[in-house]
Amino acid sequence: MMIDQPIVDLSGRLLISRKSLLTAKMIQALKDMYLPGVYIREGTEEPILELSEPTEEVKEIIARETVSDVSKVELTEKVKKHVSEGIQYLYGNTEADDFVDTSKAISDVLLKAISDNEALAFDINILKVSDEYTFKHSVDVATISMMLAKKARMSTQEVHVMGVCGLLHDIGKSRIPNEILNKPGKLTDKEFELMKRHPVLGHDIIKEKTDLSIDILNGVLQHHEKLNGKGYPVGLVSRQISRFAKIISVADIYDALVTERPYKSAFSQRDAMEMILSMSGELDVSTLRHFMGTVILYPVGSIVLLSNGEQARVVSNNSSFPLRPKVVGLQTGKIYNLADDLSCANIVID
Repeated sequence: MMIDQPIVDLSGRLLISRKSLLTAKMIQALKDMYLPGVYIREGTEEPILELSEPTEEVKEIIARETVSDVSKVELTEKVKKHVSEGIQYLYGNTEADDFVDTSKAISDVLLKAISDNEALAFDINILKVSDEYTFKHSVDVATISMMLAKKARMSTQEVHVMGVCGLLHDIGKSRIPNEILNKPGKLTDKEFELMKRHPVLGHDIIKEKTDLSIDILNGVLQHHEKLNGKGYPVGLVSRQISRFAKIISVADIYDALVTERPYKSAFSQRDAMEMILSMSGELDVSTLRHFMGTVILYPVGSIVLLSNGEQARVVSNNSSFPLRPKVVGLQTGKIYNLADDLSCANIVID
C-alpha cells in the first residue's frame, strides 16, 4: 500500500513521507503511535493528468454550485518591486539611520494591500516578491502574520506592528555566513548551533532601536520557541511566549515548508497544512484555528485530482476545512462535498 499523507512526530519531524510504500515495520510503528487511521492511495502509479473537457450539463452544475472565494491579499507588481527593494535594503543596512522608518513603511504598504480589498484570506502563490529566499520569506511571513492578527481581531496598530515583526523576524540571519544559510547538505552540529542563534542575533540588532516596541523585540527573539518548552533559544513554555511570537511561528513554519531550498524540496500546501496541524502540542491552538480559516489551498476554479481518480473543479471552500473544499467531477458532474458529506469521507485531493 502507498500512504497518501505525511506522518510526523510531536516535534514536527517527518517520519514517513507521503507516497511511501508501507512495509510491515512501518504499519506496526503506526499502530504503536495509536493513530486512528491513515489515508491510502489507490494504486501506486503516478496519474498522468490529461484535463477532461466537461459536458454542457456538467458546466451548468459547476456554475450553479460555484461560490467565490473571500477576498485575498493582492500585491501589484509595483508594490512587489517596492517591498522587495525595501526588504533587501533592511537586510543589507541593519545599522542605517532610516532602518526603523523603512521597516514601518513596508508594513504600511502591506497593511494597505490587506485593507484596500478588505482581504480575509491569502494565497501563498500570489505573495512572491523575490526569487531570493530570505527576502521572499520575510514578506510572506509578515503578510501571513498580519492576516492572522486581523483574524484574531487585533487592533489596526497591532496588525501593523505584527507586520514589522514579521519583516524582521529573521534579520539575525544577516549575521550568519551565506555558505551556512544556503548549504545544500546537512549542517554540522557547530553550524546548526550557529544557525539557532539567529533569533538572538536579530534581537541584538534591533534592541538599541528605541522606536521598535517590546512586542517586536519579543517576536523576533521568541519565534522559534515552542509551547512545550522544546524550542530555542531559551526553551520558554506557553505562558512565557508573546502572542506576537506565537503568530510569527505558525507563519514561519508554513512558509518554510512550502518553499524549496537548496537542502530540501518544497512540500505541497496540503502536506504542509497537515504537518502544521500535527504540531498542536507545540504551536498555539488559537492561531492554528485562525490559520485554517485564512489560508486558501485550493482557489475556486482550480482543477484537482481526487483519490478516486476523477478530475474535479473546486467550486467553494470551507474556511473550517481548507483541505476539503466542495468540488464537481469533470467527467460525472458529481458534487463532492468533501467537508460535510460522510459518503466522501474516504476521498481526498491528490
